Amino acid sequence: MAHRPSDRSYRALLRVPLLGRIVLGMGLARIAQAMLSIALVLFTLTEYHSPELAGLVTFALIFPSIAISPIAGVLLDRHGRIRLMIADYLVAASALLLIAGLSSVHALPAWLLVLIATVMSLTSIFSAVGLRTLFPLIVPRQLWERANALDSNGYVVATIVGPPIAASLVAFAGGPIALFVIAVLYGLTALSMVSVDDPLTEVTATGTLLGDAREGLVYVWRNRTLRGLGISVSVLNLTGGMTTIVVPLLVLHQLGANEALVGVMFAISGLSGMVSALLFGRIDTRGREWVMLVLPPFGYAAGVALILPIALAAPAGMSGAFDPLLGLALLGAAQLLVGLVNGPFDIALFTVRQRRTDPAWLGRAFAISMGFNFIGFPIGAAISGVIAASSLGGAVTLGVGACIGGGILAALLIPGRDPGRNPGREPATR
Repeated sequence: MAHRPSDRSYRALLRVPLLGRIVLGMGLARIAQAMLSIALVLFTLTEYHSPELAGLVTFALIFPSIAISPIAGVLLDRHGRIRLMIADYLVAASALLLIAGLSSVHALPAWLLVLIATVMSLTSIFSAVGLRTLFPLIVPRQLWERANALDSNGYVVATIVGPPIAASLVAFAGGPIALFVIAVLYGLTALSMVSVDDPLTEVTATGTLLGDAREGLVYVWRNRTLRGLGISVSVLNLTGGMTTIVVPLLVLHQLGANEALVGVMFAISGLSGMVSALLFGRIDTRGREWVMLVLPPFGYAAGVALILPIALAAPAGMSGAFDPLLGLALLGAAQLLVGLVNGPFDIALFTVRQRRTDPAWLGRAFAISMGFNFIGFPIGAAISGVIAASSLGGAVTLGVGACIGGGILAALLIPGRDPGRNPGREPATR
């Protein structure tokens, strides 16, 4: 389909073939993922009463997918994205039905919950990377900022809708019912992607699975932009892992509120992030990416610091340790600020990675880069679960420090201009 190079509107973006079906699948998947991240933490806290286990389950749900990301990227490049995304959605639905069923009959020991979460994680990389790499393949280059705003808003809309629904389901219907509903949503996502055709791409390959995975690692490490993003954003994401564990603990224990308000807190960041992403999606980011990647982490730090007084008010687990209204106001303000600075950060992150990655390497480079960037999240969740069991203040302080460290590393390691692609040795193209 022909596009006028000067037409950079959202209307032009919506005329791109296949985009409507992909956005529908993206919306359903992101809502399911946003619901799962909250529902599983609340399920674990209510069923097992253990912050440590909640952190471990979150780690198991994410880290294995990061560990296999080089191989997953090769498979996405070789075999297409759509079928592997559908496979992931079906695995997730089946695993959640199993957790819900076993929990309902009181036959779900903690070790089995961690094992099932690990199995879910092993395929989740396919849908996460598959969706992200579809956009630069089907959307004209002049519309990438718009597409990335749409991509970012897929997350923030899911953050607005998913956590409140998941938290309310846990509060009023129980954890197993909440997980059952999420399983159904994953099943519907798989159905929505059936008959969507994969875009044709050229693939740079050595001919062997492990060889291609190794070449992908080399490409990402030698690409200064992807390497700088990986180091800085992984440190920043320690804070995201901390927030997933600490915010529910603050709401439930320090403030004595119920699970439904946990979802509201996360929805606030989603709402402000949606507005921010739409506004910054109208800006041509070329030449501005460095500033949009370096400044937001310090805004994150300011937001996270707002919840430090609540965490320091009393030892972890002491209900009513902080004035509930003031505490909820501080939490809401923190989430509002985090959402506002997340808009420009996401758009710059997505766009600079697209511009500075060779299209023939999209699957592998994006899988490895996204895994590299996100590795801090499960580590932050696991560490924060252990620290929060005795010191919520210590966990929040870790988050503030990670934000500042991530911003400093971004300033030092991410090139201000495109240094040129440097994948190292170029294997044969097929």
